[in-house]
Amino acid sequence: MTTRHLTSLHFSILLIFLCGCLRSVECFSPNSFCSGRLNRQRLQQWRPSLNTGLNTISKDGDSVDDDDDEGRKDPNPGGLSQWDDEEDRTSSDRGKGLGFIDSIKQYLRSEGGKEDVKTYTVSLAVALLLRFLIIEPRFIPSLSMYPTFEVGDQLAVEKVTKRIRPFERNEVVVFNPPKSFRTIVSEQYGGEDSGKAKEALIKRIVALEGDKVEVKNGKLYINNEMQDEPYVAEDAEYTFGPVTVPPGKVLVLGDNRNHSLDGHIWGFLPKENVIGRAVFIYWPPWRLGNGGMY
Repeated sequence: MTTRHLTSLHFSILLIFLCGCLRSVECFSPNSFCSGRLNRQRLQQWRPSLNTGLNTISKDGDSVDDDDDEGRKDPNPGGLSQWDDEEDRTSSDRGKGLGFIDSIKQYLRSEGGKEDVKTYTVSLAVALLLRFLIIEPRFIPSLSMYPTFEVGDQLAVEKVTKRIRPFERNEVVVFNPPKSFRTIVSEQYGGEDSGKAKEALIKRIVALEGDKVEVKNGKLYINNEMQDEPYVAEDAEYTFGPVTVPPGKVLVLGDNRNHSLDGHIWGFLPKENVIGRAVFIYWPPWRLGNGGMY
């Protein structure tokens, strides 16, 4: 079975989206909020008193009180719309006459634009670091590992522990195909440079270096002991071995034993070809988990 890369931004999209949303909520329209609060304060300052009910505003802007003929001068006879008139015109004209490219440049020069670029850059860098060094997503396109994996499953493959912990039997690993596999595929599809010959594979480790391996009567034997394999789809209809796994290599087989191009056909897998261990299925949601992977 081959696995296929999801987009390299598969994880970074989530990180960038979350970081971007958090920043957008934090900085939502601060200027409009402060301006509205200031206008309300001014409105309350110059509104006629509702307690006495005696003040009126004349057409020429004079405030006349029944108890005081001198009245009181309204500082804004034309209405609230004339306050900060020059400031409002400046705000409304801001951005007029700018083309798309100029608008982008102006945005990138602004404090908010600089903060956004910094946020997205850090998020993308972290996501790519995770993707290339720690964990990566994979897509299952065939049924050679059925029933553990089904077509369309998306799983996470961690790439760290292969450097610090030795491989064990029954672990599911993703690996680059060895030369023997590429030779077999090239005979069927033409040329070792074909895409199928280079696609990463996913199989289960069934034997380690020094193990004696044999498949007979549909069952797998390791060091003359029959193995209990509840994860396989059916008993094998082929025979294999007995052979001993050479140093620096492992033997991998597909769980769908009779429908898998695996180690019983192309031989042993060098350990350095392993990309990482499959740790869990994350999509679709009803398949979430790591059942049968260990």
